[in-house]
Parts: sequence; structure tokens; C-alpha cells
Amino acid sequence: QVRLVESGGGLVQPGGSLRLSCAASGIIFSIYNMGWYRQAPGKQRELVATIISGGSTNYADSVKGRFTISRDNAKNTVYLQMNSLKPEDTAVYSCNARLPAIFSDYWGQGTQVTVSS
Repeated sequence: QVRLVESGGGLVQPGGSLRLSCAASGIIFSIYNMGWYRQAPGKQRELVATIISGGSTNYADSVKGRFTISRDNAKNTVYLQMNSLKPEDTAVYSCNARLPAIFSDYWGQGTQVTVSS
């Protein structure tokens, strides 16, 4: 059974930082492309950042220079370090594991991030 479990969300003031974690089980983590997506109320889900199995990363323009995605294959965990947070970063952040070659696509339940004073 595949599980992706996010943690680290919460309430933070503008300009603050949070670190999200996503622990994966039931997959060969090291070969999967991992990503973070977010969905704000009334909006469509959007890509935040991805990191492929080889370690290359990609970011949405809105978070470049503020967010950093990383992975620890020994711990089967992907991280999202979020700095200089803005109110518009408020959303439910979800972890994704994808392996297109075998049409595998898994999602976590999500963790709420609220940026407010």
C-alpha cells in the first residue's frame, strides 16, 4: 500500500518560514519524481516545485528564490523549505509521487499552510 504523509504545515506570519515534509512508503522512492502542489480556496491546484529522481528541480515562478525542494532517498522523504512567506502562499500543500513509465501517480492528503498576521 502506497502512502504519502505530509507534515509541517501551520500558521505563520508574513516573512516567516516553514518546512514541509512528505514521508513515502510502499514505493521505491529513489526512482520516483516527487513534487509539491498547492490549492488555495476557490482556485485550481497548482505546481509549486518538483524534484526528479536524478535531483534536478523545477519551481513555479511565484516561489523561485523563496522555496527549496529537496529529497532524502535514505529516509524516503521529500522536503519543501519555504522562506519569506506571503499571504498569497496560503493553501493546502500536497505531496505527489509520479513515475510516468509505469503510469504511477500518488497523492498525499495535504497539509494546511496559512500565512497571516
